[in-house]
Amino acid sequence: MCVTCTLVNNAKAAGNIRVATFNVSMDATNYTAQGESVNPNALVNALKSDHQQIKNIAEIIQRVRPDILLLNEFDYVNKSQGIDYFIQNYLKVSQNKQPAINYPYTYIGPVNTGVASEFDFDNDGKKTGKLGDAYGFGFFPGHYGMAVLSRYPIDFDKVRSLQKFKYKDMPDAQMPIDPETKQDWYNNDEWQAMRLSSKSFWDLPIDVKGKTVHLLASHPTPPVFDGEEDRNGKRNHDEVRLVKDYIENASYLYDDKGVKGGLKSNSRFVIVGDLNAAPEGDKKRPNTTNQLLANPLINSQFVPVSKGAATSYTDKYAAAYTAHWQARVDYVLPSTYGLSVQDGGVFWPTKNSELYRLIKDRNASSDHRMVWLDILVK
Repeated sequence: MCVTCTLVNNAKAAGNIRVATFNVSMDATNYTAQGESVNPNALVNALKSDHQQIKNIAEIIQRVRPDILLLNEFDYVNKSQGIDYFIQNYLKVSQNKQPAINYPYTYIGPVNTGVASEFDFDNDGKKTGKLGDAYGFGFFPGHYGMAVLSRYPIDFDKVRSLQKFKYKDMPDAQMPIDPETKQDWYNNDEWQAMRLSSKSFWDLPIDVKGKTVHLLASHPTPPVFDGEEDRNGKRNHDEVRLVKDYIENASYLYDDKGVKGGLKSNSRFVIVGDLNAAPEGDKKRPNTTNQLLANPLINSQFVPVSKGAATSYTDKYAAAYTAHWQARVDYVLPSTYGLSVQDGGVFWPTKNSELYRLIKDRNASSDHRMVWLDILVK
């Protein structure tokens, strides 16, 4: 682990690309006062208000300067009012004297969060069509969405999405069991309709100087907020398994266009996202994380770390934390084929740093930190 890595603005060696993931908490609930109803346009309104939290997020991005960046919890809203507005009015504008940054290539897409079902997925006796009864937990369609920003061209014609992949179609999927009835948590009709991804899973081929790097982006559901049945924990495990099976080109997979299979062998890829699963600590779920961290197709040997987390907590693995609630849950994981890790880090300034203002609490930016790797494309 590279505890001495420079916090920000560390120079990239020639030929390297910097790939990052950042759960930015730019979702409607973050801009909704307690007791108010959640407005699907809350992010749009916040963007227009020259919002300080958003300016801080932009400053972090300008300081780290990733070439390719996944944003988790960026609501899926109209592109011109959402990600394009964010780039034009925040990233392309200097924040606190930082050099502006532009991303000419962006990708957004629909997610399952807040998409109404006709079922009582959470078994509370009500069919509300949202929150726990939506295909992914959310107040409205597009809540807790995702966005990708890139300084390199995205091959939009070859983008794959597995948003609508059915949970039932994963062999040996983990069905939760109702602890009271000892029956399957989901009845047959629910199981036939249930989608695996709580948000979505994307494969974005990106042209990096003539070589294709597949950005594999997702945001599995948190493995909490349930009961003894552990339905969210099981779904989190299988959403992470989807990533594993995709890089292993499992034949059962199919995308939203009906194209079968996963990633072809000898493909360069980088897995990015808030996977909501920790390998160590009191929130650890190693059976979930080992699907990726112990996978021979993935280079997981380099662990991005920060001095800020290392000096804030006493756990021996605290330096690798990526969320203020003391867990490593955000990942940038490159393929062993065709890519080499040169450097990396987590944006987590120490409490005595002038930059601590950017992460001191969720109102400052997010409850997660940006994680990045410098990668040589071979």
